[in-house]
Amino acid sequence: MKKHLLLTALALTASTAPAFAHLNPAEHGSLLAGVTHPLSGLDHILVMVAVGLWAAQIGGRALWIVPSAFVGTMAFGFVLAMTGVHLPFVEPAILASVVALGLLVAMAVRMETVACAAVVGVFALFHGYAHGGELGAAGALPFSAGFVIATALLHAAGIGLGLGIGRLSSGRVISRILGGITAFAGLALIFN
Repeated sequence: MKKHLLLTALALTASTAPAFAHLNPAEHGSLLAGVTHPLSGLDHILVMVAVGLWAAQIGGRALWIVPSAFVGTMAFGFVLAMTGVHLPFVEPAILASVVALGLLVAMAVRMETVACAAVVGVFALFHGYAHGGELGAAGALPFSAGFVIATALLHAAGIGLGLGIGRLSSGRVISRILGGITAFAGLALIFN
């Protein structure tokens, strides 16, 4: 049974490549365009699942505080983009977030929950700003509700994966390996 769970976890991790491009809000509606937006970029998927994995490694209040900090600060970043505030280095910060969060999981870094929330919050600001910059013809409120929902679900998937792996005798090692894979994938994205 444990081997099947491990193989399933690895298969899910390996299948995080984007399955489709951004949906046209005129054809599919702004909410659905927002839901699919984070799912169409490997960088977003990797970071959001890594946030959940890290929260699962830390446990306790971090299970809800760390992902909530990401979602809340991401929404604030979206508002900054909508109001025309200039935020430099958005794409480099997003790519750095993949590597950094992957390394935090790989090294099983444990800090105070508030510090963890601050770390993910910094990166979330850039992710939210990028979502705002890619709004296009979508309505801001339904689009933002959509990507908030998708982000929360990706965090929940990371938490579920982390908690599930944690039940295995080699769970800590597997979780750390997944973090390393995430960091490596982030480096690959930087150099592509």
